[in-house]
Amino acid sequence: MEEIFPIVDENGNITGSATRAECHSGSKLLHPVVHLHILNHERNTLFLQKRALNKDIQPGKWDTAVGGHVDLGENIFIALKREASEELGLTDFTHHHIISYVFESEIERELVNTFFTTVNPDDTDFVIDKNEISEGRFWTFDEINSNLGKGVFTPNFEQEYQRILPKLKETDNEQ
Repeated sequence: MEEIFPIVDENGNITGSATRAECHSGSKLLHPVVHLHILNHERNTLFLQKRALNKDIQPGKWDTAVGGHVDLGENIFIALKREASEELGLTDFTHHHIISYVFESEIERELVNTFFTTVNPDDTDFVIDKNEISEGRFWTFDEINSNLGKGVFTPNFEQEYQRILPKLKETDNEQ
């Protein structure tokens, strides 16, 4: 059964619906997605996922810890919790909104709703969904910075990372 996504305006108001295939066909139908950045509790490393090779967009590249589409009839907070649970087995976390923005590539246009959370890696056992993610690990900001522009990361991650880095390093969790 094919996934159905809401089509939205730039404020997130639903204007219609379309299939995943239609949204990823170059139609540029704006559809909402969620991203969750996971920092260690000291805020000096960021967990990234390596996209599985079977993914239809950016296979094999390192990306945001959790990312996924919002299904038709689902709000962004439910989608965020669902995606975190499906991709990493993460169910108990507090999310903080960072930014919402429009991302456009050659084949799609997304309204990205970006959040972060912090975890203690010693107390967190990620259960990686191998259909979605080939591996995951914490990266230092220096490691990320030294690999920017080298084809290691998805273009969306690179753009988003540079936008949100100051907020990720803030010591106050309240946004």
